[in-house]
Parts: sequence; C-alpha cells; structure tokens
Amino acid sequence: MEKRRIGSLAVSVVGLGCNNFGGRIDAAATAKVVEAALDAGINFFDTADVYGGTKSEEFLGRALGRRREEVVIATKFGMAVDAGRQGAKPDYVRRAVEDSLRRLQTDRIDLYQLHQPDPTVPIADTLEALDGLVQAGKVRAIGCSNFSVEQIREAEAALRAGAARFLSLQNEYSLFHREPERDVLAECERRGIAFLPYFPLASGLLTGKYRKNQPAPQGTRLSSGGRFGRVLTDPNVDRVESLIQFATLRGHTILELAISWLATRPAVASVIPGATSPAQVRANAAAAGWRLAADELAEIDAIVPRPH
Repeated sequence: MEKRRIGSLAVSVVGLGCNNFGGRIDAAATAKVVEAALDAGINFFDTADVYGGTKSEEFLGRALGRRREEVVIATKFGMAVDAGRQGAKPDYVRRAVEDSLRRLQTDRIDLYQLHQPDPTVPIADTLEALDGLVQAGKVRAIGCSNFSVEQIREAEAALRAGAARFLSLQNEYSLFHREPERDVLAECERRGIAFLPYFPLASGLLTGKYRKNQPAPQGTRLSSGGRFGRVLTDPNVDRVESLIQFATLRGHTILELAISWLATRPAVASVIPGATSPAQVRANAAAAGWRLAADELAEIDAIVPRPH
C-alpha cells in the first residue's frame, strides 16, 4: 500500500481508526480486525485514551503483540477520561503518556496528539511538556486534533527554537463535511502539517449501507439517532444516491469514492476509517486505488458542493 509522511513517520494511505475497540467490539473481535489490517498492508493505527473507556488502547496493544515494530501507533490525550484525567496541563501530559504507554504495552508512542484545544492552558506550556516527551524518547512526533487555523498559528508562534512542533492535524473531513477546505487544508500545506481526516465515511453514510426509501440497518451508528443520526437527512440520502450512481458508472463503489477522494488532497497523509469486522478492514484498505481525474472531481463538486 502507498505510504505517506507525517514528519519522519511513513504511514499507509489508509489507516485504521480504533474508536470501535472496547466499545462496539470486544478484545477478541479487535484482535481479528487488527490482524486483517496488518495483512492488508495497513501500518497506521489511530486510537485515543478515551476510546472505549481506555479499553481501545489496551485492546490494540494486546492485539499487536509482537508485531508492534511493524506499525505506527497514534494516540491522543486531553479529552476527559474522568474528572481527574483531562486537559493539557504539563503535569497531566506527563501522566497521560505514561498511562497510554502502559495500556499500549509499548515503550514509545509514534504520534502523540492533543485531542482538543484546552483554553485554560497556554499552548506554549503544553508544547514544552510534549517536547520533553520527545526528548525523552517516549514520543516520536506530536500532533493536534480539532484545531482551527488560528489555533494552529498560535501553536506555531509559541514554539521555542528547536522544539518539537505539531506535525499533524486531525479534524473531521469527508464528502459530507468539507469545512477543512475553507482554510485548514491550505494552512496545513503551507506549514508542512499532515492532515488526518476523521469520520471519513460520514459515520457510515458513505459506505452504501443507507439507501433512499429503505430503513437504516439495525445496530448501525446512524440508526441510533443522536448526533450521528442527524447526518441521515433526506437531502444527504439523495446525494448518496447520486454518488453511488457516479461511482457505479465507473466500476467503483461509494466507499472507494469516499476514500480515494480524500486521498487526492495533497495534505492528507492517511484516511482512517473505523471497522468492526475483518471484511470492513479489507474493503477500506482496497478503497484508495481510484485515481480521480480533474473532470471527475468537478462532477463530484456538483453533487456535493464545496463550502462557500
């Protein structure tokens, strides 16, 4: 599989989002998904301390076992694990990394990401603590998530000479959430920051499971309502039908379209869909091979317009 760069890290263009581990699937099912990912050429695994109530990291570490050296592990800190474990204060950064290292059963984290901005802590303080982890060899590279252009610039301005800087940004991005095209993607390109799109399949809307005039499959994210269910609107389902037709006419699936479209963006290093089964992993891994032409990209823009 094609590899792209996050600083010195070489990551597969399709990675694996591990947010289902410990939540929607147990340790045994996680092991099967991880094995399928490795067999399919995926080497980039993205998790977080809060996923599965800390079980995601634990299950991932256990599933990788002796194959840990073959992969790039990314995890995150900063969202509330509980009332006493959250935020980006330096003392907590140092505690959080030790907790993640233990759960992942590893001696270093390849990409350690601040999961969300913490307005109560100067970013310079957080960066200094993260640089200390890099200098100590506990972290190879650092990144951020859910940052705006202004917050990226603030972090860059706060850097000490020679200190570790954010080398990646992980924000929501898909055919149904094109907000990063307003300014964030261009900022990442200018600064050499790798972009990691989360929810690349719009919580499943871009898998082909949801069709017009058909009930949402039971047990799926979008069938449960709430914040995920809000994506399942009549206009979006109409767009899905148009995208399915567009892909089918060219001998592809809407899944292949969703992932290959993201991979056309120069700033994107790895597309990280989640999976709950080996079959889903294999389909995701195979989906990045469509080289979309300029006229095809223009036709997609007509179906799902760019943000104004």
